[in-house]
Amino acid sequence: MFHAESEPFSLQRDVEAIIIPAGEKIMLHEGVDGYITQALGGSFTVYVDGNLFRIAGHDADALGKEPVLPPAVPENATDDDIEQLVWKQLRTCYDPEIPINIVDLGLVYRCELKKREDGLREAEVDMTLTAPGCGMGDVLVQDVISKLEILDTIDKVAVELVFDPPWNHTMMSDEARLQTGMMY
Repeated sequence: MFHAESEPFSLQRDVEAIIIPAGEKIMLHEGVDGYITQALGGSFTVYVDGNLFRIAGHDADALGKEPVLPPAVPENATDDDIEQLVWKQLRTCYDPEIPINIVDLGLVYRCELKKREDGLREAEVDMTLTAPGCGMGDVLVQDVISKLEILDTIDKVAVELVFDPPWNHTMMSDEARLQTGMMY
């Protein structure tokens, strides 16, 4: 929600946004005023007229910010290097309502890379949501796909939403539980 430290903005151009938590795409128009409430992982959560919206990092210029560039894959990267880069990218995917990345939230159950004969890789990700009916599920899945597909070495990404086992706060990293006050 809106906080005193939220940064005000006035849209510099029309921009596609996703309403939170419904997950529906809408167009916010140039000149609309609001507040940036979260800027994590290259995307932005903004507060406009009593609603929260998510704006993608490549549209940051609409907010007067620099667009986020994809990370470079190191030359002669090993399989280990690529796996570390993939997990680093997954940590740039944030639940738009919770300022914690999906890895530390415990939403990623599996991430497997398969190297093909042509040298490119395919990624398979099993993940869950904090609640099965979350309207942002498709948005989070698409965020994972787009964040991994921008890596030069990843050609295809398949994400499956699974709900077994059901997510609970004990799946969060210690740091995430501490940050949210769920440490015990």
